[in-house]
Amino acid sequence: MSNLIEITDFSHPDLDIYARLSENQLRTYNEPAPGIFIAESPNVIERALNGGYEPISLLINRNEISGPSKNIIDRCGQIPIFVADTTIISQLTGFAMTRGLLCAMKRQALPSVSDICQNARRIAVLENVMNPTNVGAIFRSAAALGIDAVLLTEGCSDPLYRRSARVSMGTVFQVPWTFIPSDTSVIYVNWLKNLGFCTAAMALDDKAVSIDHPPLMAEDRLAILLGSEGYGLCTETIAACDYSVCIPMSHGVDSLNVAAASAVAFWQLCRPTL
Repeated sequence: MSNLIEITDFSHPDLDIYARLSENQLRTYNEPAPGIFIAESPNVIERALNGGYEPISLLINRNEISGPSKNIIDRCGQIPIFVADTTIISQLTGFAMTRGLLCAMKRQALPSVSDICQNARRIAVLENVMNPTNVGAIFRSAAALGIDAVLLTEGCSDPLYRRSARVSMGTVFQVPWTFIPSDTSVIYVNWLKNLGFCTAAMALDDKAVSIDHPPLMAEDRLAILLGSEGYGLCTETIAACDYSVCIPMSHGVDSLNVAAASAVAFWQLCRPTL
């Protein structure tokens, strides 16, 4: 393949996106146009390609060229393919790749909240969920359990960060999502209500109903709100919602990790739509 480039010089400027730019710098790489992101592993990259994301270049372990990544290479056409042994790639990127393949891709313009919610019956709203692993795990549960769209406040980790996309198994490219322009809690809860959603705050609250509360499950359109890892949802958010909702616990445990709680909530509250 004429587009294979052996890595002999770590200072090659085209390697900056893999070796020297932070994910925040990649996100703003083409401002005011959408930036770029790095997708890791064949499965994640394939789902990004299926979602219409445009590849820029590949960084690949030479053992992958004729292995599981061959289909990805074929789909990416004549973009630059940087190749090296595992040790060199780890030195370059600063981490060990799990599946020997990275792909730099162009971001897409994010849709509006109203566009992705127009025909949705069950949506998830993440408020200040900052851990990229949790964001990725929530997306995987959302895709598997019937969530139609995911909204994120500006305090959340970006779903296209490498770790988020990898943990999600590429489902961030399958479930529609966007950022809420303002994370002022009362304002966005009111937006959701104006869009026709009943709002359910997953929260430890004296007035909380159980997750299997029949009127809650019967709501035609429902927004399920999940808060940050340490503090949960803002007090103002909880007060503005139609329901406070809890998952019954035993053995003195008061709550679950937000990613685990999302899976339970999605399974229970999306059942009418599955």
